[in-house]
Amino acid sequence: MLASVTVLLGAALGASAHYTLPKILAGGAGADWQYVRKADNWQSNGFVGNVASEQIRCFQSAATPAQATLNVTAGSTVTYGAAPNVYHPGPMQFYLARVPDGESVSSWKGDGAVWFKIYHEQPNFGGQLTWPSNGKSSFSVAIPKCIKAGFYLLRAEHIGLHAASTSGGAQFYISCAQIGVTGGGSTEPKEKVSFPGAYKASDPGIQININYPVPTSYKNPGPAVFTC
Repeated sequence: MLASVTVLLGAALGASAHYTLPKILAGGAGADWQYVRKADNWQSNGFVGNVASEQIRCFQSAATPAQATLNVTAGSTVTYGAAPNVYHPGPMQFYLARVPDGESVSSWKGDGAVWFKIYHEQPNFGGQLTWPSNGKSSFSVAIPKCIKAGFYLLRAEHIGLHAASTSGGAQFYISCAQIGVTGGGSTEPKEKVSFPGAYKASDPGIQININYPVPTSYKNPGPAVFTC
């Protein structure tokens, strides 16, 4: 009986440690899945474990649109929200992909080499790796001021590295928001990647033992961060 209780308790604690990324805020307002495409984990709080899966893009089996598209100004900062909070250690990363002119942001899938990274975080090093995102429920990211106006998918990704010492152990928590960018410039990011395709399970920032020996450096998976 005690063993059964222990197993059930462990399962409950494991589920409670998972999270979604359902919200993007403008002026402090925004409901879950309003501007963010509803991810497949919206009820389960699950994660993507296979970097070769189509779900590594926006955590969707099909490109179900968001309820609305958020208008933002190039150069401004938006806030992405987690529910309940980012529990696991690992980096927060953000990507953008511009919807081709003439196509709808509501139905565009974001396939192909169209994604460029606009943010990633590094850990603090010491007796253990600590991440700025750990334990937080909101994250601010700046929309580059020089990119072209138009519609974009904003891809939020948190990588849980607590069990990443073996291949396939990293946990990816992902969602994509629909935004319309106004203002901006004419700069075209050069380093673009596709999802799936950007990551390999063996990448040093994906397959890594963060516990022992404690790393003294960390290489974020994916391309370099685009800057204007």
